[in-house]
Amino acid sequence: MSDDNAHGDILNQAAQGQLKSIIERIERLEQEKSEIAEQIKEVFAEAKGNGFDVKILRKVVRIRKQDRAKRLEEEAILDLYLAAMGEI
Repeated sequence: MSDDNAHGDILNQAAQGQLKSIIERIERLEQEKSEIAEQIKEVFAEAKGNGFDVKILRKVVRIRKQDRAKRLEEEAILDLYLAAMGEI
């Protein structure tokens, strides 16, 4: 009995089909994710070409993802800590 048959016996036909379908979907989504990441990279390159600071744009995008109240609380704590350190 070969290793392939031993492993094939572990999962029934339906489970094998589901597994194959799941793996193919994940692979398809990974490809789409890669394509989207490339498009995002192109948008940042365009922004840079138009004189925008890409590092700051990334920060703006990250900030906009946050809950506003939570962000304001974090900023207040950061200001408190910086003030305590004599930085501001």
